[in-house]
Amino acid sequence: MRLNRTGELIDAHEFPATTEELIEAYGDQVIELPNGSARLGDVLARAGSETYTDSKDARSALHCGLGHEAIGRRYYSDRDAYTTGEDGPQQVSF
Repeated sequence: MRLNRTGELIDAHEFPATTEELIEAYGDQVIELPNGSARLGDVLARAGSETYTDSKDARSALHCGLGHEAIGRRYYSDRDAYTTGEDGPQQVSF
């Protein structure tokens, strides 16, 4: 995922800030995703009306608001069995 300076813009913004203020300021910024792109305004709108105390909160809302286009291979797990009937890799306890 490439934030295309969106993260830098959010970090430089003066906080506290509302969702609406961030959308007004940066809503047209495009975030490049592995499987498409998304406008910052659309992503933040999914969080609803919030007041962010700092850029960390706003970035968290941004990451949580991204859809399935933001991940690489959907439903991929390197811990699943390779084919039906195989045991797959042995699970390691951490």
